Amino acid sequence: MMVEKHVVGCFLVVILLGPKLLKPGDTVMFVAPAGPPERPQVMLAKRRIEERGYRVKMRDDIFAVEGYLAGTDERRADEMMEAFADPEVDAVLCVRGGYGVMRILDRLDYALIRQNPKAVLGFSDVTALHAALNRKAGLVSFHGPGPASGLGAEDQPSDFTVRWLIQAIEQSGSGGSDGYTIDVPAAVANVDSFGKGKARGRLVGGNLSLISALEGTPYAIDAEDAILLIEDVNEAPYRIDRMLQQLKLAGKLGQIKGAVLGLFTTEYVREDKLTDDVRFDTQGVLRQYFESAGVPVLVNYPIGHHRQNCTVPLGAQVEVDADAKTLRILRMRLRIGH
Repeated sequence: MMVEKHVVGCFLVVILLGPKLLKPGDTVMFVAPAGPPERPQVMLAKRRIEERGYRVKMRDDIFAVEGYLAGTDERRADEMMEAFADPEVDAVLCVRGGYGVMRILDRLDYALIRQNPKAVLGFSDVTALHAALNRKAGLVSFHGPGPASGLGAEDQPSDFTVRWLIQAIEQSGSGGSDGYTIDVPAAVANVDSFGKGKARGRLVGGNLSLISALEGTPYAIDAEDAILLIEDVNEAPYRIDRMLQQLKLAGKLGQIKGAVLGLFTTEYVREDKLTDDVRFDTQGVLRQYFESAGVPVLVNYPIGHHRQNCTVPLGAQVEVDADAKTLRILRMRLRIGH
């Protein structure tokens, strides 16, 4: 991993390379590295982004279908590399999740990506791409809504979602030397916390299913001294339990300095309810792993498969404050131009 390392006092601080801040007039490219997107959602998102002043590129074959994938592995990998190699493209927007990103991780040229760092936005299955970009290209990327997973919704993304997307990709350096604190109104989410005090570290993670699936691969998250972000959708509590136990047995949960527990659906479709014991519902399972972790943990944070989906930079330094129940994005290394 090509990153900068600095010694501050007795601590080794790792700084990943951030993409340049975006501005209207820049060009973004839509890519479909996972499931096949719906054309109406993509075109609606394209119109909204263009109305803000951006130019949008996308390949003619972005709507290709290969089973449950957006075309063949070769097509999706080529599309991703085309976006990074194109000098006109300033940002790469993954149109949706689903499944498929893991199938192309070993087809990407991380040296070329490292030489052409760009803002990458997406969530859900795109968690696998975020992890690979962090580990293999030393690149900060953005966990947030894509064109067909929020930005192209008929009822429009929420004001909260739009505000913090713009803050992350256009104004990240505008919060002063200490970055910016995300304001979460009570009407958006009732953020709670476990533990006490503050902790700082690199923000890693995303969708829990993908984090778990990447264990044992070269793209697994680096949790040492990190702040772990997790969220998931339609997963039964015992599946969440199993994935967290896997991370615990792999030593990852013992390495973190703090955590942000995003939104988890309380309804799931894959199995019937196994027990009425609230200690083993979704929130009960999360409590088992994090309530006594000895680190500050934010709970029910508005990130995930929900209309309220805050954009955050994975790989950047953040601060979790369990007492104030806040997440602060610290200034990351951002490029001024190409």
